[in-house]
Amino acid sequence: WNILLSFSGLVALIQLLFLPFFPESPPYLLLQKGDKAGCLKAMKELWGEGNYHTEFDDMMKEKAVTKGTKIMNVLEVLKERSVYPQLSTMLLLLLSLQLCGLKIFQTANLQESIIPYVSLGVAISELTSIIFCSSIIDRFGRRILLWGGYLLMALILVLLETSLLLSDQFLWMRYCSVILIFLFIIAYGIGP
Repeated sequence: WNILLSFSGLVALIQLLFLPFFPESPPYLLLQKGDKAGCLKAMKELWGEGNYHTEFDDMMKEKAVTKGTKIMNVLEVLKERSVYPQLSTMLLLLLSLQLCGLKIFQTANLQESIIPYVSLGVAISELTSIIFCSSIIDRFGRRILLWGGYLLMALILVLLETSLLLSDQFLWMRYCSVILIFLFIIAYGIGP
């Protein structure tokens, strides 16, 4: 687990270093920000020199179609009955993932009797992060959330590795590991 967690932290660090050099997504620039010039510039940066009028026209048509559509917040989506089947499927999937077992809690030397409750806490953390991210993504944009999420994940992984190494010496470090896992899941859900 230590090597596995460190590897994902290394990947997050590499992405964190290179993310500022990438342009924003052309659809995001055009549809969300209304920046036509920025959209065309991003297309050229991402796809190279060429004629992208067809793709640009398609995005303009999409913008025209969605212009009258209201962007719903989380509470409005939860009140919309037509999305209940999809929401129930997502919730069922999130909860069933917790039944797979989380070996890291055994590595942290937690008692077997409390691992199911910790797994439930992981599911609640995932659900919290999904709801929180969907309510702030329009305000901050994807780039800031990705950048901040990877930065938080890297920091949390360093702290988690430290707490796992010290869990045999200090009993209270086991609970710090659990809290750090919850925070890692929330940072992942809000960012990447």
